Amino acid sequence: MPTIKEIATMASVSRSTVSRVLNDSGYVSDEARKRVEQVIKETGYMPSVQAKALRTKKTKVIGVIVPTIRTETSSRLVAGMDYILAEAGYQVLLATTNQEREKELEFLQLLQTRQVDGIIIAATNVEPTLIEKINRLSIPITVIGQEIDGVPNVLYDDYHAAKDLTQLLISKGHKRIGFIGVNEKDRAVGYLRKKAFLEMMKRASLKVETGWVQEGIFDIHSGYIATEKMLAYSKQLPTAIFAVTDRLAIGAMQFLKQHNYHVPDDIAVVGIGASEISEHLTPALTTVDYQYEQAGREAAMLLIQQLNVKESVTKKIVLDYRLLDRDSV
Repeated sequence: MPTIKEIATMASVSRSTVSRVLNDSGYVSDEARKRVEQVIKETGYMPSVQAKALRTKKTKVIGVIVPTIRTETSSRLVAGMDYILAEAGYQVLLATTNQEREKELEFLQLLQTRQVDGIIIAATNVEPTLIEKINRLSIPITVIGQEIDGVPNVLYDDYHAAKDLTQLLISKGHKRIGFIGVNEKDRAVGYLRKKAFLEMMKRASLKVETGWVQEGIFDIHSGYIATEKMLAYSKQLPTAIFAVTDRLAIGAMQFLKQHNYHVPDDIAVVGIGASEISEHLTPALTTVDYQYEQAGREAAMLLIQQLNVKESVTKKIVLDYRLLDRDSV
């Protein structure tokens, strides 16, 4: 592999001219640029990424932190980010926390040490330690899914989506509604969706039995177990189940089918997420579409905006949603 000095000699230009061509910076005449590009093409020269990073103080790498790579939500988010980042010349360095909050903190530090140009995190909590870590970063960051002051946020309208979903169940005559949530440390999914559900039930003067409110984690089996506990609570059964994610809802439907309950005739089920499989279930799952690819694109554009301007960006984007009323209600 030739050196920059050898490229310059073969193209009859200075080393600085070759550097300007490689970095696409500064003035180079058309004739000189063509000679340099021709030599690069003929020799197959590839500039050192590390050397370029030292010169420009840019790695053209964005760190992305997601809670898991096993859900469609994360894959759709990353696909949306990658579309925008690739167009802007950035690569993605993906880190997954496996829903461990300590790893969110570890990866924020690790990615900054690896000298990524910026970070996008799909956060799972708003605990003070995470907020402090984010606000102390020396590189740009965008947060998806949780509202954190001082940095750009891309948010889902969790409260109103859960409110509309609960109202849909009530409007279809359901008075005994069970709920499968997640830990309320996750403010968006765990707290806001539950808050909206309880408020709508109270507004409709409907009682929420203690045993009909169950907590799971972000997987199908957890929804299965939560439904088993819910139906074992009393002889009087709920006529509908509100699960805060599609995966939990799918677990609920799985339990009901295996125990000879018909959805929705015996018990209706709803979720949130509009996963691809949700419309192919029997019956098709009523859910909320948050358009996760768009969330990924918006987050990437916010990060690029920060990289391209000197002043800080603290914009908050709240995405719209679609209620998909299907056959499970």
